[in-house]
Amino acid sequence: MPIHRGVVRLEQQCSRLQGGLAELHATTGLQLNSMREMFRHRGMRLIFTANLISMIGSGMNSAAVIWYILQATHSEVSLAALIALQTLPSMLLLPFTGVLIDREDRRHLMLWLDSARGAIIFFVAILVFTHHVRLWHLYAMNVLVAIGFWMFFPTVNALIQELTPDDKMLDSNSLLLAALQGGWLMAGAVVGFMYNHVGLGGVLLIDCASYAVSLACILQVRKGRVTVSRPVSENAALASPSGAIARYIHELGEGYRYVRKNRRVLLIGIAWALFVAAMMTQGVLSAPLSERILHGGAVGYGWLNAGWAVGAFVSVFYASTFIRRHGANRSVTLTMSIIALSLFLLPVSRWLALAVPIYFMMGSSRGVGGIALSSEMMQLVPRHFMGRVQNTFSFVASALQIGTSLLAGEAAHRHGLTYGFWIVGAMYLGAGLAAWLPVRHAETEVYQRDKSAAD
Repeated sequence: MPIHRGVVRLEQQCSRLQGGLAELHATTGLQLNSMREMFRHRGMRLIFTANLISMIGSGMNSAAVIWYILQATHSEVSLAALIALQTLPSMLLLPFTGVLIDREDRRHLMLWLDSARGAIIFFVAILVFTHHVRLWHLYAMNVLVAIGFWMFFPTVNALIQELTPDDKMLDSNSLLLAALQGGWLMAGAVVGFMYNHVGLGGVLLIDCASYAVSLACILQVRKGRVTVSRPVSENAALASPSGAIARYIHELGEGYRYVRKNRRVLLIGIAWALFVAAMMTQGVLSAPLSERILHGGAVGYGWLNAGWAVGAFVSVFYASTFIRRHGANRSVTLTMSIIALSLFLLPVSRWLALAVPIYFMMGSSRGVGGIALSSEMMQLVPRHFMGRVQNTFSFVASALQIGTSLLAGEAAHRHGLTYGFWIVGAMYLGAGLAAWLPVRHAETEVYQRDKSAAD
């Protein structure tokens, strides 16, 4: 009799396991089918390829420059200065470039931005090969490339929103993340090896070649000049000033007023700004973690980047299903909390074999959280406001990044890496809290309505 009960119990467990596997297969299959459907769109397919190839070069460039500066200065403060300097000039432009993104053809802007960044990197690569490069050249290169970066990604997000049906935002963002993290994954897998064999100059030339491929793809996304027009009702209701400068200031003010009046957009934007600033500040700490705690050198640093990228890439296959089931806000809160906890654990990890899986978990959480934030923003914000709204929060992220990069770098240099990781972890927790507040507010309103109805 006991044997019979055991067999029945085992059969029940097997049945539940098969049911769980079937559900997993079904949801994963659904996600892949949705992404395949988006991939059939010619414009999305070309944007995917452009970002995949470009990110391979950019990922290798970023890691190589950080490692070169760390080897030359042996100071986290130098890395913090690099991160801060990347952001400061961008802050001067971000309040104004949102209007440009909403006015102009987003494809044309991407072409100009990629061309300029590729030319700058090629010039510095020549300086490296001729042995004329100085640290300030690398700082200047990163400042100029970062200006393009802070304008490029709001532009590509606005273009994707423009090309994507409203019910496919999650899938198009998953596809974009697959490109970005797929490229970062490939970069992380080879950057340590390539840096040791071809040096900084070779890595910079690879990045230049990736920009050339990206330009060729973006050029073919569509033909002619296409801009997003304001809805007719708004055109009739809002009389725009006649002068060019007055009209520009009017459109800029429109964007700020829209953000201020929409509490949900404001909180999601704050969560996004904290999330982006935390990711950028994290760059100050990963290389010193590999060198001083894990003793992994450039190859160990590459493994950490690869762990993060693999986790983010894997998240592409379940992110939209997870977000649809739990909601965008709750997904962000959960994933930001996981990243924060991981950062608190990293300084005591001691072994590369333990740190890489932690980076994998962080990368996977980053993937889900990033897709949730981007998709929610695309669904909440009208297309003709997207550039201005994104740049408003990019400005906030830039300001945060300057302060937190310097703070984390100084804390890590003077008091130990643990304090730097705690600072970045607290930023992720702040992002999770900002995403949770709209849910809490909505639940409170529902409770009050139910209570009033009962009374």
